Amino acid sequence: MTEGTDDRGTATPERVPEITAEVRDDGTGEISVDGVVERVQLATLAEAGAAITARVAELAGESGRPLPVKVRDPDGVWSLLIHPDGVVDEAPEDDPAEIVTTTSGPVPAVTALTADSAPTAAVTPPTTSLPTPPAPAAPATATAATAASTTAASTASTTASSAASTTAPQTRTRGSGQSRDAGQLPTLDDLLAARHPVTGGPAEHGWRAGVRRVTFGAVAPGPGRAEQRRRVASASVRRTLDGPKTVVIINPKGGAHKTTATMLLAATFGLQRGGYTLAWDNNETRGTLGWRSSHTDHTNTAVDLLSALPRLSARGTVRIGDLDQYVRTQPTEQFDVLASDESSASVSNVDAASFRSLHQVLSQFYRVLVIDTGNNMRASNWQAAVGLADQIVVVSTIREDTAQSAAWALDSLRASGREEVVRKAVTVLSAPEPKVDKDLRGRLRSHFGALTRAVLEVPHDKSLVSGGPIDYDALHPRTRDAWLKVTAVVADGL
Repeated sequence: MTEGTDDRGTATPERVPEITAEVRDDGTGEISVDGVVERVQLATLAEAGAAITARVAELAGESGRPLPVKVRDPDGVWSLLIHPDGVVDEAPEDDPAEIVTTTSGPVPAVTALTADSAPTAAVTPPTTSLPTPPAPAAPATATAATAASTTAASTASTTASSAASTTAPQTRTRGSGQSRDAGQLPTLDDLLAARHPVTGGPAEHGWRAGVRRVTFGAVAPGPGRAEQRRRVASASVRRTLDGPKTVVIINPKGGAHKTTATMLLAATFGLQRGGYTLAWDNNETRGTLGWRSSHTDHTNTAVDLLSALPRLSARGTVRIGDLDQYVRTQPTEQFDVLASDESSASVSNVDAASFRSLHQVLSQFYRVLVIDTGNNMRASNWQAAVGLADQIVVVSTIREDTAQSAAWALDSLRASGREEVVRKAVTVLSAPEPKVDKDLRGRLRSHFGALTRAVLEVPHDKSLVSGGPIDYDALHPRTRDAWLKVTAVVADGL
């Protein structure tokens, strides 16, 4: 540690600056060195995190030692130790005096970081001594992981000793639950069972991923809690299904966000599962799903496909390519849209028999069908969709009128003998404005929580307000995360 001298010529260690930092999803943040704040404004959270890491490494180089820093990001607060060469370690927790001392000393000047790296006027921080803070405790997750690792190691050691003392040792094939002789060679099942869990591997998002890219992989922090939750949710959505599944979205009132929910559930299923997902507008007359989807070079609808079925089936089978001129591909989100009748002069209606005919054909080509229903619960095609549903999703905005409509729909299903359907249903509450009535929100969560197996909330997103085609990439990250969570819970019911 670099030393200075006091008035009596006694060597004293220089004081280590107190550094804290924060990075946000929008690429903004700040770094504070002994209370002097330096703003960061870059394009993404990862770039902001990498810039802060580089800045602290620069200060560490000027100080000639690694510097401790507390970093707050959307996942929480992290205690790190950043070296002059940019290497990032967990901050030590047992001997803080080895890093932070109390004698005063010079602190490097601070400049602003922007996307153009244009420096602002340098500000020299005050050199007044600050109290030495205690070293921050390691995150609970790290402690738990250490304990789990220790327990696992102990268990493994005990198991190994027990096996060694057995005359005819047996081993158990992981994932199969079957025992085999110790001398038997491993199989493919053993190899697959030894794969890393879905939360393993280095971070792929956020400032941790930025650090990994800046250091070319030399420093590869693990994923934060939010990224771990996303990985678990993704694994749920991607789970193997035992056949085509039908998800039906209901609320007999317009403006309840049924179409939005249908599009975003289908988009999330499509992106996570690599396609084979259909969003289908099952309005008996005219719905709006086609208006909220990306436009294609045709305007055919479910009514046109229904009319073409006899001709397409004449040769004995319908091919996936035959559907191209009737569904509207959403290439970015990897799902298709089957719109309802959009002709103002049409008098065609889709009834129960029509729905079943379309469903029988479409189920041959799509693994997940997300169906937007109309507002008439008494319509035969509405009843047919609910009858074939593997999962009901009741949606409502956090408003009295749409919530009452959703509650009435569930009451109607229960009254018609579908109590089990309601019990297994998922409720999605959507915020119609940035701020919602907290009392109403609590009442709705309590009411629907007593009726359905899960109640989830999705935030207000200004990119959805216009009512035009939904651009998934334009959604705020927290909106995409919320719909990934919703989709994972829906998939759990399939």
